[in-house]
Amino acid sequence: MQQLRFPLNGDFIELCKLLKIVQIAESGGEAKVMVEEGMVKLNGQTELRKRAKVKPGDTVEAQGYQILVEP
Repeated sequence: MQQLRFPLNGDFIELCKLLKIVQIAESGGEAKVMVEEGMVKLNGQTELRKRAKVKPGDTVEAQGYQILVEP
């Protein structure tokens, strides 16, 4: 699994936006489908909320990537 680091400039970012920004999903629509189909984990748990708030210290896993969200 490849690790990515994402520096967050704020309190949180929505899960689908994060997937799009780090280019795991090519579009917001693709990111939503990935979440709806249970292909994304937030802190080790399958996350089905497209607008889940991802905060510094959280870890997101999808498509063979692990994203570490940093302050």
